[in-house]
Amino acid sequence: MNRFARRYFCYWLCLGLILFAITFSLPSQSVNDQKASRPTTTEIRGVWLTNVASGVLFVPWGINRAINQLAALNFNTIYPVVWNRGHTFYNSKVAQKIIGVNTQPVLKLMHGGDDILAKFIKLAKPKGISVIPWFEYGFMTPPNSELATRYTDWLTIGQAGIKSVNEVPLEEIGNNHTTKQAWLNPLHPQVQEFIQELIVEVVTNYDVDGIQLDDHFGMPVQFGYDAFTVELYQQEHEGKSPPNNPFNPEWMRWRADKITDFMAAIYQAVKAIKPYAKISLSPNSQAFAYKYYLQNWEDWVKKGLVDELILQVYRDDKNSFIRELKQPAVEFARSQIPVAIGITTGTLKNSVDIAQIREQVQVVRDRKFSGISFFYWESLWGYISPEAPQHRRRVFQEIFTAKATRPILLPKRI
Repeated sequence: MNRFARRYFCYWLCLGLILFAITFSLPSQSVNDQKASRPTTTEIRGVWLTNVASGVLFVPWGINRAINQLAALNFNTIYPVVWNRGHTFYNSKVAQKIIGVNTQPVLKLMHGGDDILAKFIKLAKPKGISVIPWFEYGFMTPPNSELATRYTDWLTIGQAGIKSVNEVPLEEIGNNHTTKQAWLNPLHPQVQEFIQELIVEVVTNYDVDGIQLDDHFGMPVQFGYDAFTVELYQQEHEGKSPPNNPFNPEWMRWRADKITDFMAAIYQAVKAIKPYAKISLSPNSQAFAYKYYLQNWEDWVKKGLVDELILQVYRDDKNSFIRELKQPAVEFARSQIPVAIGITTGTLKNSVDIAQIREQVQVVRDRKFSGISFFYWESLWGYISPEAPQHRRRVFQEIFTAKATRPILLPKRI
């Protein structure tokens, strides 16, 4: 073999070895990279996105920016509002039929009729973020809403004709709403049909991971003195009228049980469509929820009507925060289903330091809960935050250093 041939041979031999190394090393490296990027823990990492004191839904870039930032910081769940103040936040045929408008008017104007729930799903799912639509207002609706004015017989009232929550003394209702809110009667069959149709519509028409109800899915304890509820009570109590004391134990239990029955109907309806869809609930503490809103969520858990509990624990004091995590109803729920803790990141009126947020996340993790969810998007690192947005994002990056999967839901027999 002459010198030229040897050089030619060596050239192709080296080139072949290089190609061989590239061919067999890259897949190995790729696999390692994939392993490194795979979630190494299971934890709910959620955030609520609302239209109240928040512009995320109403600016052109809001939803895209929110999803990109949350994905970059290893969040894995969003709870976007789909029902608030008598309007839907998706294109709803049910709402069109009942109130004549298929979505919230300003939202429709800003997005040119585009469906923002569909947009959330399209953007979030490829990034590994679960979408669980949040029926934020439950049975609440403004008294001047189209829903309240069209269907006055759907509303429940208190004694002496009390029609809205803020007419009831604060010490009696535990109310923290600053605006008047009427209340749809959760015992009324037409109200039940309407709310269930909204939920079924979302589950049927969208690739969602479940739906979420919260502390507004109940009835203020002072309410239930409307004609329909009084007549129903009389039918089941040999003609006797409801007690004048709204805190009468039997009267409370009777109304709460009716709401539980409706919760069971919703559970059955959702699971019949999508067995894997989560029924998520975000209530206040059991004692508060039952006493003031007839929401007996501990009983719902016992009956298997809840797949995921996100307990609202909006406390600044650390001892008070921890005390809520130790309540018997919480301990019981943890033995049955994934339980995460809702942590406030601030509101328009009350900001929350990032140090408190970090501390509360650690408290939750130390007690091995299933995760956390933050209320709400705008205060994570937005304009109402007390520290610079960049600083707060760095802290969340330190809190969520790697990706995490959500707890797996196994279907139940229905």
